[in-house]
Amino acid sequence: MIEHFFAVGAQRSGTTYLYYMLDEHPQIEMAKPIRPEPKFFMKPIFLESQQQDYERMYFGTKPGVKLRGEKTASYIESPLAAERIAQWYPDAKILFLLREPVTRAISNYHFSVHNGLETLPLDEAIRSEKQRRENYDHNKISASPYAYLQRGIYIDYIRMFGQFFKRENLIVMIYEEFVEQLESVQKLYAALGATADFVPPSLHEDINASEKTAVNLTPDLEKYMVDYFADANTQLEAYLGREITAWVR
Repeated sequence: MIEHFFAVGAQRSGTTYLYYMLDEHPQIEMAKPIRPEPKFFMKPIFLESQQQDYERMYFGTKPGVKLRGEKTASYIESPLAAERIAQWYPDAKILFLLREPVTRAISNYHFSVHNGLETLPLDEAIRSEKQRRENYDHNKISASPYAYLQRGIYIDYIRMFGQFFKRENLIVMIYEEFVEQLESVQKLYAALGATADFVPPSLHEDINASEKTAVNLTPDLEKYMVDYFADANTQLEAYLGREITAWVR
C-alpha cells in the first residue's frame, strides 16, 4: 500500500527545494505539476471528488514507489485543508520546513514585489501589515501576499495541524539546517519510511530563489521584527525541545 504525506509550508522557506529532494528519491513520487501547486484540499472540487480521483489527477505510475507526497505551501494557513486531508489520509505525515522568520518575511516581500502585488517600501509594508493583510482578491490568490509577519508565527500553524493529526506525524524541519545538508535530507527519508542512503542529484542546487529587490532593513525595523517573532520562536523551541541556534541574529 502506498502511503501519503503532505509538505504544507511555510511559504518562501525552501519548499520547492524540499519537493525536489523528495521527488528525486526512487521510492517517492510527488504530485505533478509542481506549478501551479495542486491546492486540491482548498478547492471546491474536493466536494465532488473521491480519493481515487485525486490520486489519478496528480500522480502517475512511477515504478517502485512506496510514498506519494503533495507540496502546497498554502495549506499551512488553511484549517479547511488540514481537516480535509485528515478526512482522507488520517495517518499522513505532515511536513513543515521553517525559515528564520525575519529572513522569510523579507523573501516574501521580494516575491510580492516581483509578482506585482506589493508597491510599498519594506518598512511601510511590514508596519502596515495588520491593516492590509486581508486586502487582496481572495478569488485569485490562495493566501495573503501581505502576511509577512503573521506567516512567521509558525507555532500557531503547527498547533492547528495538531488538532487533526498525531504529534508524531508532524515533522518540523529548519530551513537553515536542511538545505544542502545530506544528513538532514536522509533523516527525512528515514522518517517517511524510504531508504535513507539515497543522495539526491539536486542537493546543492539553488532552487526557486526569490528575485531580490533593493530594501532598507534598518536596525530599527530589524528590531521591530525580531521582537515581533520572539515569543513565537520561544514557543516553537519549547515544542521542539531544543534551541534553534541557526536563527540567532
